[in-house]
Parts: sequence; structure tokens; C-alpha cells
Amino acid sequence: MGQAVYNYAKVECKCHGVSGSCALKTCWQQLPTFREVGHRLRDRYDGATEIRFNRRGTKLVRKNKNFNKPSKEDLIYLDESPNYCVANPETGSLGTVGRICDKQSQGMDGCSLMCCGRGYNTFKQKLTERCHCKFYWCCYVKCKTCERVVDVNTCK
Repeated sequence: MGQAVYNYAKVECKCHGVSGSCALKTCWQQLPTFREVGHRLRDRYDGATEIRFNRRGTKLVRKNKNFNKPSKEDLIYLDESPNYCVANPETGSLGTVGRICDKQSQGMDGCSLMCCGRGYNTFKQKLTERCHCKFYWCCYVKCKTCERVVDVNTCK
């Protein structure tokens, strides 16, 4: 991760001087945003190369010779990722059955992805929360208690 942040840093400069002249130029390394680093690492993860030990067990070689040799920048893996959809005590995965998901989201928290194609159940839940809060001088906040009913989706 640290290497990825460093590799994607870029030099930013700013000029100082009268009326936009560049009498003095200050430059620094600008780090990429966390999101940018995350996207690039995700791309590398998706393109990772599966490897195995050679017959002697002394070298790592590509499992599929049709793929290009991985560069120093590429990610490699020896074992397949476990199936997180189902519970597996060996890996510590609890699976996704019963997990709360967001039916509107296309991301990792979305029901279509998180529930692994099994679908989801929807039920109503009553929430009690603080509302209509008011600040009183000095120094406390007084709130009312409100109830609202929300839909909750859980993976089958």
C-alpha cells in the first residue's frame, strides 16, 4: 500500500511573485487521494496472476503460461480467495446469510452482490431516535424522542 501511494504521488508547484511572476517557485510531492489509490489497487487485484511452485518446490511459476509474466508492480497469489458467501470455520468466514444489505446500492453493501444470488428478505423495523433537538444557552441540548418505521433487508 505504501509503495502504491508513493508511486502515484505527483509533483505540484506554485509560483510566488509580484503580479503572477515566478520569482520564487515552491514544489512538493502531492499524494494521490485515498480513493485514487484504492481504485488502482483494486485494478491490480482484479488482474492478479495465479502462481504455483515448480516441481522441485524451489521457484514460483505462472499457473497459466498463456498469461504475461507478472511485473514487479503486479500482484500475484498462490491460493484462490475463499468463498465468503458461505460460512467457513476454517477461514473464519461467517458467510452472508442474515447480513443486512442495501437493495438500492450497486456496491459491496448491495443485496445483489452481498447475498451471492440467493436473494434477500425485507422486514419492517421500528427505530427510536432523538429528534427535534434544541441547544439551550448555556450548555445543554434537549431532544424529543421520535419513532419511525424503516425497511431492513437481510440476505437469505
